[in-house]
Formats: sequence, C-alpha cells, structure tokens
Amino acid sequence: MLKELLVSPIATSIIVFVLSFLQVYFVIPNITKIVIIRKLNDIPDQRSSHKAPTPTMGGVAFFFALIFSLFLIQKFDTEQVAISIIASTSFIFLVALKDDLVTVRPLVKIITETLAIVILLYFTDFPVLNFHGFLGLNELPSILSYLIVYIGMLGIINSYNLIDGIDGLAAIIAMIIFSVFGLIFIIAGDLWFYVLICSSFIGMLAAYLIYNFSNKNKVFMGDTGSLLIGFCIAICSIKFLGMDASSLANFSFLPENIFYILSAILWIPLFDMIRIVYVRIKNKKSPFYPDRNHLHHILIDLGFRHHQVAIFLGIINYLSIICIGYLSGILNYKLMLVIVIIFYTLFLVVVETMKKRIISNLKKK
Repeated sequence: MLKELLVSPIATSIIVFVLSFLQVYFVIPNITKIVIIRKLNDIPDQRSSHKAPTPTMGGVAFFFALIFSLFLIQKFDTEQVAISIIASTSFIFLVALKDDLVTVRPLVKIITETLAIVILLYFTDFPVLNFHGFLGLNELPSILSYLIVYIGMLGIINSYNLIDGIDGLAAIIAMIIFSVFGLIFIIAGDLWFYVLICSSFIGMLAAYLIYNFSNKNKVFMGDTGSLLIGFCIAICSIKFLGMDASSLANFSFLPENIFYILSAILWIPLFDMIRIVYVRIKNKKSPFYPDRNHLHHILIDLGFRHHQVAIFLGIINYLSIICIGYLSGILNYKLMLVIVIIFYTLFLVVVETMKKRIISNLKKK
C-alpha cells in the first residue's frame, strides 16, 4: 500500500510531510531528556534572549528525519543527488554537533562547510550558472560559475545560521523559504525530488515549533539544526538558479531578474547578514564577533516578544517576495537593481532608527 502511494508525487509529498513531522515530534523529547541528564543545556549569556538554561541540539532530529526522507523519495531522484546530499550534510552535522557540545572556531566551520560544498558539487551534475541576460551575461565559464556557487552557498548557510537567535524566527523563516521553493519547483515541472525535500523540512519545522514555543518543554535547534537547514536552503537556491530557459518560461518574472527573486526569498537572512557584517567591520571587529546588533535583537530590545518578532519578520519576508516577484515581471534588471537598492536602503533606515531609539531609551535610564 505505502509502496504504491510513494509512486505519486502528491501522495509522497503528504507522506513525507507527515512522517517528518512525527519523527521530529517524537525524537525531540528523547534528545531533550539526554541533554538535561548530561547537563548540556544552553546557558544564557549577555547576548542571549532567554534567561534559563535550555536544552539544545533539536536539530539532531532534523538530520535523521532528512536521511529517512531521502530514502523514501529515492524514486524521484533522477539526478542521483541524494547520496551526495547525505555525504555533505553528514560533515555539516558533525561539526554542528561538536559546536553545540563545545564551541568550534568559525574557521573550522568554514572549512567544513567548504568541504561539504565541494563534495556536493563534485559528485553531482549541477548545471553551470546562466545569468539569462543579467548584467549582459548569459552562461558563465565553469570555473567562475562554481566559484560564485561556492561563495553563494557559504553566504546562505551562514546568513541563516545568524538569524537563529530567538524562539521561532529561524523555523518560521525556513518554512517560508521552503514553501516558496516548493511552489517554484512544482511550477517549473519535473523537479519533484526538490519539492519533496521542501515538504520534509516544512514537516520537521512544524513539529519543532511546538517545542520551541513551549514554556515547559522548550528546546533550541542549535547549530545541528541551523547549519543543516541553511545548507539545504543553499542547495534549493542553486537548483533554482540553475533552471534552464524552458523551466523559467513557466514563470511571470523575466529570466534576467532571477537573482532578485532569490534575494527576495532570502530577504531577512541576507539583509541581517549584510548589515551585521557591515556594523562589525565599521566598529573594527571581526565579522564573526558575536553581539546584539541583529535585527531580532533590536526588536526584542524595543519590547516585542519572541513570537511577535518571528511572525512580523516572516510577514516582511513574504511581502518582499510578493513585491519583488511582481516588479520582476514588468521591469528589466537595471530598473530592478534600483528598486532593490531602494528597498534595502529604506529597510536599513528603519532598522537604524529603531537602534537609535533603543540607545536613547538606555541613556534616559
């Protein structure tokens, strides 16, 4: 019965969603129990938005749910990419697990992420990037293409990792990203393998949110979750950018604007990363230096609660996708560049105004 259902992509999508949800829902309490017994809780510091020691490493459940999902959907893996995803995510998982247990230096993370990306690109047949007229460019030379893919994937992985600072935010943003990618891959046609991966992660994250928002059974995903999710978001991003002209013909946006569409899908993680790196360099500190300058920290300091910030930023991300998606269908890439710069500048002005308000309130106290 199950074997017959797994032939249909729609039925498989529902099954993968449900099974991923159930796996994470039932595995997380066992992880939490071990973390508490072994006293491996995340201890709050001056940067933390939580006040009590909290179990972490909820992302361990994500890893095993992903492996099982890849096993279930192997019939849809026409590109034979699943085994490479398992190998590369295993490296990501191991360094993330170590970081959740004992702090790992940023350089070690970058090296491990590089190794995972190289494994994925070397053993799979991802197409060479095609700019489709963006900046007057079309298909790029292989070396340049892989260099851009490497830098892009590294940026996406770490930008997502950086937003995992308060309850619900990372999970809600990831659910939005995977839902949009899932819809894109359905419309593109013949990309059901990636649709099913997206469905799996949405199921995992839905189950995780139950615990992450809980007062009694709270758990954090940790780097085991954020790095794994960030890596799979990067895979979906590269697959999206690698779609050919026939697939892009199914969409209303101009092919030359595909990078703007991707920037809209990843709006909150990318904006926060670009801004935070700029602020740290401006203050003559390392881009990896931890602080409380993140967008979610600013909103928390203004008095918003965790779930309010997560939902608000999720809505902002969706609105960015809708606005940029609509404009990308009627404006060329040059005009779109102006629009995106304006969007970014306005967003930056609002954030800096909020930051100044916080500083002003602190001085009054």
